[in-house]
Amino acid sequence: MNMLIDSNLVTPITDTKAAAAAIEQAGFDGMWLGETKHEPFLQMLQAAEATERVQLGTGIAIAFARTPMTLANAGYDMARYSKGRFILGLGSQVKPHITKRFSMPWSHPAARMRELIVATRAIWANWQDGTPLDFRGEFYTHTLMTPFFAPPAHEFGPPPIYLAGVGALMTEVAGEVCDGFLYHPFTTDQYLRQVTLPALARGRAKAGKEGFEGFDIGGPAFACTGRDDKELAEAIAGTKNQIAFYASTPAYKPVLDMHGWGDLQPELSRMTREGKWADIGNLIDDEVLHAFAVVGEPAAVGKGLVERWGSIATRLTLYAPYPHDRAVWPEVMAAMRS
Repeated sequence: MNMLIDSNLVTPITDTKAAAAAIEQAGFDGMWLGETKHEPFLQMLQAAEATERVQLGTGIAIAFARTPMTLANAGYDMARYSKGRFILGLGSQVKPHITKRFSMPWSHPAARMRELIVATRAIWANWQDGTPLDFRGEFYTHTLMTPFFAPPAHEFGPPPIYLAGVGALMTEVAGEVCDGFLYHPFTTDQYLRQVTLPALARGRAKAGKEGFEGFDIGGPAFACTGRDDKELAEAIAGTKNQIAFYASTPAYKPVLDMHGWGDLQPELSRMTREGKWADIGNLIDDEVLHAFAVVGEPAAVGKGLVERWGSIATRLTLYAPYPHDRAVWPEVMAAMRS
């Protein structure tokens, strides 16, 4: 099996180094850190200090909360500090978070994302290769860079950029201007085959490329497992709740629509507005659960993950949104690699 197996790095900022070291020691190929309660690049720096082998990626850093210049600085420094192990994983977030939480502009998200990534690469080309900086776009303009502000070129060069997406337009952008695509955990293999892969292919075609050679496709996969009935029941409850949380988001309704479950979205959205967070998982029946998650004892989950995603993904992040003992993952990984 050529698929890389990754872990999420979910930890308070004070525990980042220990958690990152444990992930590397457990045998994972990479780790992804999302942007939730802490600044992801600070945690990535800590993870780089505590590890030597694993790849390190933001999964994801919120692109529209930043500018191409701030992303270029953070990504370029992380590539150097990690000795080439860093992946800049970006995502758009949804409009209310960008405008109300970050107080940043929102418009034409797919077009804006494409331009942001192209602009970031133009800045890197200036630093790494000495290409004059003269980027003039619809959303971003970068035309000033003096030696005092330009970091020196380094042997590892700029990091690869992966983009997360659900809709077809954002997915096309990933295929056109990125090095990899991160699908959302609220994704089924059917949606990936029927919507995601064709959109990526259209983007690749725009860039004059055929197929996915050298292009990573990966993301979180719900691994719902336990070593006894009690652990498995807790895993199922936690996974159903997380699926329901994602399903309540209007932007993700197309995934439900494909399976004929579109009516779930407005009902779940209503419950979240009413603050019924503890009850939303009750609306997720076993059919929906098994469409999004692989469920069972550890070895069976490992085998099931490869059967479901092995012909699509080049890397997979084991996603367990429930309290669990991390000692279970070596058994899952052993089954995947066998």
